[in-house]
Amino acid sequence: MHALAVSTGVVALAEIGDKTQLLAFVLAARFRQRWPIIFGILAATILNHALAGALGNGVAALLSPTALRWILGLGFLAMAAWIMIPDKIDDEDTTLAQRYGVFGTTFIAFFLAEMGDKTQIATVALAAHYASAIAVVTGTTVGMLIANVPAVILGDKLAGRIPMRLVHGIAAALFAVLGIATLTGLGASLGF
Repeated sequence: MHALAVSTGVVALAEIGDKTQLLAFVLAARFRQRWPIIFGILAATILNHALAGALGNGVAALLSPTALRWILGLGFLAMAAWIMIPDKIDDEDTTLAQRYGVFGTTFIAFFLAEMGDKTQIATVALAAHYASAIAVVTGTTVGMLIANVPAVILGDKLAGRIPMRLVHGIAAALFAVLGIATLTGLGASLGF
């Protein structure tokens, strides 16, 4: 349950202002069809994060506990720094042919936009840390939906009211706490 809660919270915060959230705004404005966009985001996230979770569990199985602790601890600290760098949406993320429909275009765009993205890498690290890919993938998927469904529903009205710097700061602080707790071994005693 702890892995689910941490994964949900960290990804929901990390996703605010991320390029995939910006993509959700763009797709909502372009297509104006909420449900196919939301289901496209859900399907793409499940597939992308399931692959990331499996990779995280595989990495955890291959490494010694000490090596894993150092890699994860430093990785979480790197994520804390990376979150503070604002994302920009790439034009190629929104230029898929209309022949795929709203769902297909959203699915493809989101899947590709998530490749190597902060939340995908966070999913790999969290799955390796918690050794519970199902809980982590469920949590990161819920976190993606928490951040992106309002973007689809409320569009540009919401974007101007969210203090991005504050939200990114909170997400960075959470990753920093996870990193420090992992490096010091304190995380194991606290359930991190």
